[in-house]
Amino acid sequence: MLVERLPADSSFARAVHGEAADWGVTEHLLAAVVDQLAVANWMFATVNRDEDAEQIPYPEPLARPGLETSPEEPTPDGASPAEIAAFFGLPG
Repeated sequence: MLVERLPADSSFARAVHGEAADWGVTEHLLAAVVDQLAVANWMFATVNRDEDAEQIPYPEPLARPGLETSPEEPTPDGASPAEIAAFFGLPG
């Protein structure tokens, strides 16, 4: 009963939920605003850059609690060139 009434930023909540206990709705909304602003700036800079200039990398999203910092590269599920050649009956 007492545990249910503890504030969201209590020591118990931090022990149970980790860093996620420090993030409320406001913090998540601010992180979303930062991410969208970074993408908007990237779009503006990409469209208005010189044709010969180096391409600007896409911005990384702000780190959030409970999420991996760097997403893994997806593994391709497609067929290899040898499998495609075998499917069409081509040599090699």
